[in-house]
Amino acid sequence: MKAKALIPLLIFIGLTVFLAIGLTLNPREIPSPLIDKPAPAFNLRQLNASGQALKLADMQGKVWLLNVWASWCVACRDEHPVLVEFSKRGVLPIIGLNYKDRDADALDWLQKFGNPYTTSIVDADGRVGIDYGVYGVPETFLIDGKGRIRYKQIGPITPEVLERELLPRIKELQGA
Repeated sequence: MKAKALIPLLIFIGLTVFLAIGLTLNPREIPSPLIDKPAPAFNLRQLNASGQALKLADMQGKVWLLNVWASWCVACRDEHPVLVEFSKRGVLPIIGLNYKDRDADALDWLQKFGNPYTTSIVDADGRVGIDYGVYGVPETFLIDGKGRIRYKQIGPITPEVLERELLPRIKELQGA
């Protein structure tokens, strides 16, 4: 009879341990199965260059960022000044993946807030975003010269994330 009385207590203790572990995890750290894997191929038209496209192969040999953004994204507005300032340093190309947006809205947004992108490509139906495992915008991928995803930032890039996470990885990949 005593053993049966201990079962609910043991279950409670077990659930408490799992809850305590869960509370210590960072919800922004969602592991991506694409880290250290080849970036999914794309061939998308550029937002501001009528008729021209950009392919993953065009970025071969370069370390670069793919920043998923949209004019309707509130968090993108928080991130955008950081990207604008970072782009002025000329550290690496920043390619924008304009996600499920209207061209006119995206172009107006860039005109209003500045354009940190080497170019922006249009993912109107979100298929490329799905290939990259995008959960929401903004998300940013650091891609090496061999076309492999080396880091994924979920949520806005802040000055702290830029200095602590991105810049050390970029320097390492660039061999500096």
